[in-house]
Amino acid sequence: MIQPFRSGMVTELNERSREVFRLVVDAYMETGEPVGSRTVSRRLGQQLSPATIRNVMADLEEAGLLFAPHTSAGRLPTEAGVRLFVNGLLELGGLSEEERRNIDGRCAASGRSVGQVLEEATELLSGLSRCAGVVFAPKVERSLRHIEFVHLGPGRALVVMVTEDGLVENRICEVPVGMPPSALVRAGNYLNARLSGRTIDEARSEITTELESHRSQLDELSSRVVAAGLATWTGNRTEGSLIVRGQSNLLGNVTAIEDLEKIRTLFEMLEAKDSMLRLLDATQIGEGVQIFIGAEHNLFANTGCSVVIAPYHNSREQIVGAIGVIGPTRINYARIIPMVDYTAKVIGRIIG
Repeated sequence: MIQPFRSGMVTELNERSREVFRLVVDAYMETGEPVGSRTVSRRLGQQLSPATIRNVMADLEEAGLLFAPHTSAGRLPTEAGVRLFVNGLLELGGLSEEERRNIDGRCAASGRSVGQVLEEATELLSGLSRCAGVVFAPKVERSLRHIEFVHLGPGRALVVMVTEDGLVENRICEVPVGMPPSALVRAGNYLNARLSGRTIDEARSEITTELESHRSQLDELSSRVVAAGLATWTGNRTEGSLIVRGQSNLLGNVTAIEDLEKIRTLFEMLEAKDSMLRLLDATQIGEGVQIFIGAEHNLFANTGCSVVIAPYHNSREQIVGAIGVIGPTRINYARIIPMVDYTAKVIGRIIG
């Protein structure tokens, strides 16, 4: 019977079992093929016989850390086994000064927009990891300079918003039928007094509290206009972009048709906005780089893929996006984890 994986299991393995397990996972990471007892014996320098190693591997299989894809084949690590390896046995590498300079140079913001920098960073991670690079870039909230409401017809008004950097954004909102122009002017004046130099997200809570407690000194019609105007920006967080580069790195390593379809389905799911948000939310459960192996995140269940992803922050330490690498479960975690971590920090410094 396969035993459930426990996070403390690595300390429960004796030294011989840990070494055999580590060598099995190391060999699998290199080749992607099942690992036999003779391979492990050679890597141990003949310290243990193949028969002894087979017994250890059988115990590891019973513990749920290894499995045999075929009766006569060697063993492969389960997803729980890969997790145990990453959490307890992996020795992280470090980035060389040349790699750091490469990332710094490729991500430099001089003369480029944030979007262009993010695309370059994603392309860079894909190339360095030989996997797929991915970045989620939410819609940037800009501070506002001016807002006004323009009457369009019965029950409709245009909300015109001008940001401090000169961007003009227009949206249509519903207002009470028969709304006098003076109510639209009062609503605009009220919002300008509270939004100027701030983003809507920064001011929304204050404005909503004022409206609900009737402390805004606005008449009912103007209050309804303000509420309608704010509602046009509700859910702004779902507006963003997903940049994926290097999909061919994943697709090119897949031979079985059914596995190819799983990878294609994964990329289709990633394009869905709710999936992007779930992936972004997943980066907020802990500090720094997050690693999801296979079914640990439902986006990657049954795909044979893992994701190494890290959030990047603005100058106020708010998470504003995430960048990472998607690859097979046997990706080079020791190299990719510090690479993703450093790139996320560089992006955070650039976007400020």
